[in-house]
Amino acid sequence: MATSQDFVAFVCDQLQGTGHVRHRAMFGEYMVYVNNKPLVLVCDNTAYVKMLDVIADLMQGADTGFPYPGAKEHYVLDVDDQALCEQVIARLEPVTPLPRPKKKKPKSS
Repeated sequence: MATSQDFVAFVCDQLQGTGHVRHRAMFGEYMVYVNNKPLVLVCDNTAYVKMLDVIADLMQGADTGFPYPGAKEHYVLDVDDQALCEQVIARLEPVTPLPRPKKKKPKSS
């Protein structure tokens, strides 16, 4: 089951106020960026965040899952709890690096 556009829009709405929020389609699912940092993976209408020590206390007792086959285990973010979402993003954003720019491929002649 693919993620619905309405669910991605809801996730982004819940994160408003945490920084510049945008999303991008990736492999049929979505990545949500805050301040250009990839923080929330949305797959099958479920929001996932990496299992990092900086949010372990906030996510204690949260469900976990695998966003796609072969992925590492992630926390399932309760997007209905806007206060929790804001706290999680506030801790993840400073420790998440910006993605490296992709190298441009040389033009073929």
